Amino acid sequence: MAELDFKELQELAAEILGVEPEQVQMNVSFQRDLAADSLDLVELIAAVEDKYDVELPEEQLEQMKNVGDLWQFLEAREAERTRA
Repeated sequence: MAELDFKELQELAAEILGVEPEQVQMNVSFQRDLAADSLDLVELIAAVEDKYDVELPEEQLEQMKNVGDLWQFLEAREAERTRA
């Protein structure tokens, strides 16, 4: 897994969603604030899975409403890997 850096996640999400990186903040909603539709989210999740070598289970995806939710998921996965 690539070392976690929020700035990299901001840039990745901004590129896929067609927004400025500064708009991608922890408390920002993917759909409401960034106007991401379901196709945008599928593309973003695929890119995140590739970049960070993780798999986001469907049931967890449904609970991810904002950028902070995704970041917390990535941090938890990183913590699991460092303990293993």
